[in-house]
Amino acid sequence: MMKTGHFSECLDHFEIYLKMRNYSPRTIKSYEETVRHFARYVWLCRHGDPGSFDEGAFAAAGLDSPAEVPTSVVNNYLSWLAERRSYKPRTLHRMISSLSSFYSYLYAQGAISADPMPAVERPRVKNQELKYLKHSQVVRLLKSIDDDTDRLIVRLIYATGVRVSELCSIDIGDIDFEEHTIRVKGKGDKIRTVFVDEETLAEIEGHIGNTIIGPLFVGQQGKNLSPRTVQRIFQRYAPPGITPHKIRHSYASELYRRSKNLRVVQENLGHSSIKTTEVYLHTDLDERQAVYRQYFPLSNGGGEGR
Repeated sequence: MMKTGHFSECLDHFEIYLKMRNYSPRTIKSYEETVRHFARYVWLCRHGDPGSFDEGAFAAAGLDSPAEVPTSVVNNYLSWLAERRSYKPRTLHRMISSLSSFYSYLYAQGAISADPMPAVERPRVKNQELKYLKHSQVVRLLKSIDDDTDRLIVRLIYATGVRVSELCSIDIGDIDFEEHTIRVKGKGDKIRTVFVDEETLAEIEGHIGNTIIGPLFVGQQGKNLSPRTVQRIFQRYAPPGITPHKIRHSYASELYRRSKNLRVVQENLGHSSIKTTEVYLHTDLDERQAVYRQYFPLSNGGGEGR
């Protein structure tokens, strides 16, 4: 139980919480840096004039200040960052996510009486919608790849929705040919099972031959293939802007379009939050048009008075 409610104490508990949730060291460090910077801003607000803040003032600021703040303080902080630090909207969104996790944890622990983050004004991100390929476009991309191994690498990302790091870490022993599943290690070393179709499995069998152990895709010195190599494959074959992550996006969009099951898509992608999954989802144009024609009053003969 937290005694003082100061940022310094809350950060210690928050770090332990993130480690228990198997967050990666890099993610934990990013969260901590954001919270510490905000904590120093709060300390300076309580001890001086925000208009006079500079790097020297931040270096001298402490963490011995109560973590509970109103929403207005968070909004002022974000405005100050946007004006003084020239942070891009996407960076601000990541910082907001870090603070949201921090305050959600504190509120759940009873360390604060109210969570200031739900009412925080989020900066607008231009072109937030990710570019991705439709199913027919992915199929054409696969047909354009002559090299069998390169084609299988691209196909496996689309067939399973795995991240590049997960693809590269797959060992032959992780593949269950009878159950049509692959065991992958995701972020924070979390293990999950993904599903794979028969045709892709057949290509995998042709690729590995009689080998029963070792990396599925072999890189230098017999080790697992590097993510950089996969990225170069995409640079060689894929349209401009189409990365392995965009093919993962195509997988998520196509699976949701056909199933309408957001929870399954979330679990297949290995997302801890369903909000993360929602970024990948699209309603196709035909479906949107059908819904518009069926339900919007002016489009179905309802007239103005209906």
